[in-house]
Amino acid sequence: MEKNEVITLEDRGFIQVTGLEAKDFLQNIVTNDIEKVTSNSTVFSSILTPQGKYLFEFFVLKFKDSYLLECEKKSSAEIIKLLNFYKLRSKVDFIDLSEKYVAAVVSLEKFKEMNGSDLSKGSTTSYGDDPVYIDPRNDKLGAKIISKLENIHLTIKKLNLKIADKKNYYNKSFELGIPQIDLNKLKDKIFGIENNLDELNGIDFKKGCYIGQENTSRIKLRNKLRRRILPIQKISGEISENDVIKYKNNDIGKILIDKPYSFALVKVVEPDLKEFTNTELMCGKSKVKILKPEWI
Repeated sequence: MEKNEVITLEDRGFIQVTGLEAKDFLQNIVTNDIEKVTSNSTVFSSILTPQGKYLFEFFVLKFKDSYLLECEKKSSAEIIKLLNFYKLRSKVDFIDLSEKYVAAVVSLEKFKEMNGSDLSKGSTTSYGDDPVYIDPRNDKLGAKIISKLENIHLTIKKLNLKIADKKNYYNKSFELGIPQIDLNKLKDKIFGIENNLDELNGIDFKKGCYIGQENTSRIKLRNKLRRRILPIQKISGEISENDVIKYKNNDIGKILIDKPYSFALVKVVEPDLKEFTNTELMCGKSKVKILKPEWI
């Protein structure tokens, strides 16, 4: 994106995690290491089932004396419900701030102007009271300002930014192979590691136990990962959820998110992914291509 552009994302939700045991509570549940989360560092993380299946993903920011989870807005209530399920007697509380805050994407160049000398993934600074962080998954997605909804337009004006179409952001995310819309369609259908959490800095394999850790580590350490979520380009016709992608009459993938950006769970070995990447494939009565992100 251009240096002086900004993209507001009204579809992002925010959950404040507060209390004396907030840090330990999150550390025992999520896939990344909460020790890494400081006023200077933000992480990407997730919650899995005990079997290692994907449930939710979010960014974890230090937020005053608490933590802030930035997630897909439509999932915020479900995430809070799950966190309360695991709360038991922990001294921790959850506050839905989704209607009070908004995320705005800015360029890395603009981030650097905001006292951001460190341009590494997840690097975090502030603009006034607003945390600003580089996307820890891929810095080509720029940086985000997390601002009170009532203040965002003044912030945009002060930074001399012009509003750009959010399609530009989501198009880039699709190109990078990172699904961000309708993630509920992946819920409990795939292993977290199949959603590329390992490649997107969403798992710390050196931290202690967390929910779903055993199967996740086994898949990684024994090189048992056989499928990944990958972006799908439609060539002709229409595709729907659960449509099967075929290569040489063999099933190699299934559409899990059909629109607005299509993603499928695709075999990456036996046959090898490079055999059919960027090749026209049949998906029902339609033709598609499986796109290969730069990181794979």
